[in-house]
Amino acid sequence: MMAVALLAVGLWGHRAQGDIYMYRDTRGGLHFSNAPTEPQYQYYMGDFSSWKAYGRSWRWGGRGRIDGARRKAFDTIIRDAAQRHQVDTALVKAVIRAESDFVPRAVSPKGALGLMQLMPGTARLRGVWRAFEPKENVEGGVRHLRYLLDRYGGNLRLALAAYNAGENAVDKYGGVPPYPETQEYLARVLEFRNSYLREQ
Repeated sequence: MMAVALLAVGLWGHRAQGDIYMYRDTRGGLHFSNAPTEPQYQYYMGDFSSWKAYGRSWRWGGRGRIDGARRKAFDTIIRDAAQRHQVDTALVKAVIRAESDFVPRAVSPKGALGLMQLMPGTARLRGVWRAFEPKENVEGGVRHLRYLLDRYGGNLRLALAAYNAGENAVDKYGGVPPYPETQEYLARVLEFRNSYLREQ
């Protein structure tokens, strides 16, 4: 596992030469590339705060370094969609930060696409045909968030859990599913949202 950490350090030292992408394989191993050839790679701008030690293993914290310009590049699109669908702007930004780190061409290992990481079926359901086009992606993602908030009676935690794990999982457990990924996702989004609310 130390080899993974050393590889990560080496890549950070060459960050200026290009963007870094990473993915975790089925055995938990982390892979990095500045020229990914497989769809499971995700964009990553790392710093050491993104790595957390758990005993003898490492896992990616998922936050990465946030580029200030990239964080604000889609403010107008986000604000317009949020107002149109009556969803909290800070919430939309928090979801985007947790989902894609504001990278419009992000692709997850499961096939989620774009800023708001829409699965292809959800994208079609919400009228999104160009998932990498920021305005269309955010519009569809915010529309989906509005639907989930309405479906769960305004319960933000359940809506976010369904955004991450799916409605079936939330319905099955009658609340936030006991999935570590979903629980961590919920904590990140709420933390980011509070941070954006303080900036307003």
